[in-house]
Amino acid sequence: MAEGQDPDKDPHAASRRLCAVTLDGASIGRSNIDVEHERAVAIYDLIEENTFAPLGDAAPGPYCLAISLAEGRLVLDVTRKDGAPVVQHLLSLSPLRRVVRDYFLVCESYYSAIRTASPSQIEAIDMGRRGLHNEGSELLRERLKDKIALDFGTARRLFTLVCALHWKG
Repeated sequence: MAEGQDPDKDPHAASRRLCAVTLDGASIGRSNIDVEHERAVAIYDLIEENTFAPLGDAAPGPYCLAISLAEGRLVLDVTRKDGAPVVQHLLSLSPLRRVVRDYFLVCESYYSAIRTASPSQIEAIDMGRRGLHNEGSELLRERLKDKIALDFGTARRLFTLVCALHWKG
């Protein structure tokens, strides 16, 4: 590092991000309108604001991410904007199964409640939903810590997309 250069300043920080995210259509299939909306919002939000950098990749991004399921594993296929491969990570879904299952149950209650429940009931269910979402996000971030640098907001949106691969509505 050059003398006088701030070690906390990453000259490539703005490029350590995702510019495109796709979900494998064969992995997700069609679902109800609430789930489709969650997927679209998560992808939009993820692209708009994220911190994402495969560890060990010396060249700056931005990166494209394709998410799919294969043989019970989560597949994160990272490429450059021009399509050049960067890395592919396969993660066991076993550590995420309980929190994903619980998250689905609470989400189903939430979607049902927003149509008929009182505001205080909806708020209570939503608090539980957000708590499980945070738990799943931290777990995903922990699983990726030696593979991909990402912030908590990026982990939250990725967790939503991991759930989208399982949720058939």
